Amino acid sequence: MQKIMIVGGGKGGNAILGMLKQTAEIIVVVDKNPNAPAILRAKELGVQTGENWQDFLTEELDLVIEVTGNPEVYKRINEMRRKNTIVVPASVAYMISTLMEERENLINRLRHETYKHDLIFNSSGDGMIVVDNETKITLFNRSASKIIGIAAENAVGRPIKEIVPESRLPYIMGSRRTETNQEFIFRNGQKIITTRIPMIDEKDRVIGAFAVFKEITEVVELAGEITNLKEIQTMLEAIIQSSEEAISVVDEQGKGIMINRAYTRITGLTEEEVIGRPATADIYEGESMHMKVLETRRPVRGVAMRVGPKKREVFVNVAPIIVDGKLKGSVGVIHDMSEIQSLNRELTRARQIIRTLEAKYTFQDIIGESEEMKIAIEQARLGAKTPATVLLRGESGTGKELFAHAIHNESDRKFNKFIRVNCAAITDSLLESELFGYEEGAFSGAKRGGKRGFFEEANNGSIFLDEIGELPANTQAKLLRVLQEKEIVRVGGTKAIPINVRVIAATNINLEKAIAKGSFREDLYYRLNRMPIHIPPLRLRKEDIPSLCERLIYKINQDYGRNVERVSEQAFKRLMSYNWPGNVRELENVLGRAIIFMNYYETEIQKHHLPELIGNQFVFSAIEETQPKIEETLAEQLKQHESKIIKATLVKLKGNKTATANALGISVRSLYYKLEKLGLE
Repeated sequence: MQKIMIVGGGKGGNAILGMLKQTAEIIVVVDKNPNAPAILRAKELGVQTGENWQDFLTEELDLVIEVTGNPEVYKRINEMRRKNTIVVPASVAYMISTLMEERENLINRLRHETYKHDLIFNSSGDGMIVVDNETKITLFNRSASKIIGIAAENAVGRPIKEIVPESRLPYIMGSRRTETNQEFIFRNGQKIITTRIPMIDEKDRVIGAFAVFKEITEVVELAGEITNLKEIQTMLEAIIQSSEEAISVVDEQGKGIMINRAYTRITGLTEEEVIGRPATADIYEGESMHMKVLETRRPVRGVAMRVGPKKREVFVNVAPIIVDGKLKGSVGVIHDMSEIQSLNRELTRARQIIRTLEAKYTFQDIIGESEEMKIAIEQARLGAKTPATVLLRGESGTGKELFAHAIHNESDRKFNKFIRVNCAAITDSLLESELFGYEEGAFSGAKRGGKRGFFEEANNGSIFLDEIGELPANTQAKLLRVLQEKEIVRVGGTKAIPINVRVIAATNINLEKAIAKGSFREDLYYRLNRMPIHIPPLRLRKEDIPSLCERLIYKINQDYGRNVERVSEQAFKRLMSYNWPGNVRELENVLGRAIIFMNYYETEIQKHHLPELIGNQFVFSAIEETQPKIEETLAEQLKQHESKIIKATLVKLKGNKTATANALGISVRSLYYKLEKLGLE
């Protein structure tokens, strides 16, 4: 075990001591205050304490954790330490302490959620058994214990075959098939109706299976004794009326003979509207399960429908009543699901609206199994947990905006606004007022009452500044003040407005060269570059191309109404041999063009669907470069020609828009305008 000295007995030292007490050998805890929390705790644990760390630095220590927060102490320890002793600064220790507190909070939340889940499972009248991928029982609720006659503590953790030797859950895991409404008899004679379902995770791996079952022994025995439903109607009514679940009973002709109060409450139908009437009388939407059971003599379970004038959504379980081999009717149990489903729909709708208005993507949407991409994702996850400014660097088309969305959604600001700003797409004259807002009368055409800027709109949330390298000098100065002072001043105003905004910036240009040229402020660079994240180009992570193709084909199918399933092996070889200067955006363009020119019955992208690879560039075949139609106007032909020139230049310059604008002799903002106008973005 590692030998450790903790310098500092405050809250951080106490947390570190608690974290390491069982995984390392704490030699000593040092603090000038003998009543510091970590000192008192060390004494309780039998760990040596002291007031001067120098007295113990001669020990054979593997690690010194400095938690005083005093830079001078850290410096002196670092100077006097032994060669093999590692000194951990206060900032790292505090970060570890904070992470440990978060871990404890998550554990407590998990315990609370587990308690709620157990409460729900054990309050159900249905028996539930869940097994893991080794067929060991992980859930055995109270109803299952009652039906099978085995206590949960004697079942959980044991193989299912030891508890229920005849169980089909191992078969369900192997076959991956669901079995619904199956009759089963336990060794104790209890008869049940059960549904067995395999559990498959998002990677298509079987991680277990579960069974839900309801005891029908009593119902079957009762039905077996019935010779005349009319004679024992009083007894049945007493049983049915005591149930909180809606129950209806029909005779062999399908006419209602009994309902309970819960049935009236859920459906809104009274006895006068049901008794003596066909079983279809209560159906608003769906097929009568009573009539189906009477036809097939088989029970049905979990059928969704709408019943009564209230149009209530329900799940229905119906079983036949058979006496001495003769069908005498059927009994149905109705579970009200409308309220739960309504709440679920509202929740789903709210989430969709939020994702539409705010950040759309999460880290689950970022595809990358290469080592470079994993590093970028891990850095982004770490950055999301801190309030630090993040600078996303990478070539055009690598997915910088995707990372910005994910960082916001992973942060504690995810429930607040996420504002996206393309700094190169807004003219210099408008950029400042758009970012910081303006006061009434600030300039000609200003709105009455002024206008809030993007930074005010993003207060308490995040703002994504794309193409940050294109900011003009005067706007750079104002942005620097925002980052330093956490406040903005509207155009035409004098009052400073405090803001709390997380800045995520992105650029595809070399900011260091821009600083050398004088087009980008060095002080702003250091403010933005606190947490740089380099997103690798596609040519450095070609192993991600197969999974990217799968996701992009699915997206293109949705956009174009196609049904393409895969890319052939030969086509993959061509894709893998290309260097992708336009990165993922170019890959999407190539796949999209290939799918457009495929026949509707084709489901696999073949090599001949892709453009020709000449040198290190894709060149689309002559069939795609069709001559303009005679009926096209000169403006339309010029638009097509202009589009081809811009696309060819972008490909040649590897998607660098600044270099493309310079090569074409136009401004960057003019290029963005043309890209949007021609539909190339």
